[in-house]
Amino acid sequence: MQQRNNNSNADHGRVIISSRNNPAVKAIRALSSRKQRDSAERFFVDGLHLVAAATQQQADIETCVVAPELLTSAFGRELARALAHSGAHMIEVTADVFQSLAAKEHAQGLGIVARQRWLDLASVRPKAGQCWVALDTVQYPGNLGTILRTCDAVGGAGVILLGNTTDPYDPAAVRASMGAIFSQRLVRASFAEFGAWCRRRGVTVVGTSPAAAQDYQAVAYQPPLVLLMGSEPRGLSREQQALCDVMVNIPMVGHSDSLNLAVATGIMLYEVFNQQRGGRAAK
Repeated sequence: MQQRNNNSNADHGRVIISSRNNPAVKAIRALSSRKQRDSAERFFVDGLHLVAAATQQQADIETCVVAPELLTSAFGRELARALAHSGAHMIEVTADVFQSLAAKEHAQGLGIVARQRWLDLASVRPKAGQCWVALDTVQYPGNLGTILRTCDAVGGAGVILLGNTTDPYDPAAVRASMGAIFSQRLVRASFAEFGAWCRRRGVTVVGTSPAAAQDYQAVAYQPPLVLLMGSEPRGLSREQQALCDVMVNIPMVGHSDSLNLAVATGIMLYEVFNQQRGGRAAK
């Protein structure tokens, strides 16, 4: 016998939530707001690739949301079973309810609520061979997610967010990171705190500016170091440039007067990466 109410369908002992106004569903949907994410220190992500990355990187997963109608792949079903066995709280919902939570129109029927992970800057001790990225007032979630993805690709240590920056746990940033949100270490700090940390830890700080005299490929980068990248519209301030041990330029010959922040950061990260590999070309 099937019972139905505003919140769920019961089928052979299983409770499938069918109302978008169910309290648990509303609490998850609220995580689309940065204010709520900051308050709860949690975020929601959906999609098989991202959920798999979360499990592989041992994210602190609290809740798993499953829409059986949408979860059609064997990989997805196995992933859901693994999450259930891990002790995560399992919620089953209808396709309509899941669509109200999902970031994309073509939802895959599996999502998670996970705890955010932040490090305190004072506890960070850079190691030899490591490269951190510090971003000043980065504005666009897509750029931040792309930078996280590139940092992961080159084995970067993590990202230090300075000033009034966008949220790395914004759904657009999480998607752009392609799972690197779970592997990269994240730090928030003021510029004053960052400057004091750099001096205390003895890291080399490298900044970029079109006016810098040195080409970015003419410098020998000796980790541990921090790439300090400026905000999209303004670049590095005079105070920020003064903190840098080295200032370099990325040459441009076209009509554009600047590079996208994620692109510029990627160029710098790969130059450091290639120097660490001894300059060998990828095979």
